[in-house]
Amino acid sequence: MITAAQKEAQKNRGTLFVEDGELLSVEAFPGDQFIMRIRSPQCADKAQPGSFVHLTCDESLPMRRPLSIMRAEDDWVEVLFKIVGQGLRLLSRKKPGDTISVLGPIGRGFVPSPTRPNALLIGGGVGIPPMVFVADRLRKDGSPWRPMACLGSELPFPFELRRSNFETPWLDASIDSAMPLLEDWGIPSRLATLAGFEGCFDGYVTELAERWLASLPAAEIARTEVFACGPTPMLKAVAALAARYDLPCQVSLEEYMACAVGGCAGCVVRVETPEGPAMKRVCVDGPVFDATTLAW
Repeated sequence: MITAAQKEAQKNRGTLFVEDGELLSVEAFPGDQFIMRIRSPQCADKAQPGSFVHLTCDESLPMRRPLSIMRAEDDWVEVLFKIVGQGLRLLSRKKPGDTISVLGPIGRGFVPSPTRPNALLIGGGVGIPPMVFVADRLRKDGSPWRPMACLGSELPFPFELRRSNFETPWLDASIDSAMPLLEDWGIPSRLATLAGFEGCFDGYVTELAERWLASLPAAEIARTEVFACGPTPMLKAVAALAARYDLPCQVSLEEYMACAVGGCAGCVVRVETPEGPAMKRVCVDGPVFDATTLAW
């Protein structure tokens, strides 16, 4: 007889792959930020918004590093990262044509509800990539989705700021900088920072998001859901914002990981379940959780 634990362990069979990926391109941005595109057909085929990959940074380092997937197309995946430590520094030195071992896609992703098509996407720093992936998936699914992205960073954004073509009467007209990729996809976005970047909202990304929510009539609030990824203090503020407006809210947690496949239990967080409090692994039980279930 198969136990519940065995069923839990078997759920990822056929969805998790290890393959030698080929680095297709690498772009460097201010603030030691990099965007890498890696040919990884099996991972790209199964990737979902919110899932991540575990990459080998260098032959000299036995431990992999977890990075959120920003885009997945055809036979490649794209990741954005900021150098934090020697592992990611070595990864940033890779050149197109180099081989990078890819383990993925890992984790439970975001699950938007068609009954709430107003998707508010809130990304902070290296939490921006999952929001881009969600936006990409929603625009490919088409109607009824109407996403709005609020992105924040205290470092220079890892893209050239573009003046938006979308009007935002809920903001001063001077706040018009947007993410070019989202603009090209027909998805409105606005940027927040405390660093004084041109055309950006002066404040926290959660304050920017609340400006948008406050502009919506009650009927549209009832059709809104919140999705977020970023540092824990930001996510805590997002959860509180969603609670004030009585909105469902899914958050992707950022935690240190060793194995990233549920074996080491080094990334556990306390989650409230119908059976009571439980310790859940961010890597495979998450990284996406219902914000109301987390012990902030």
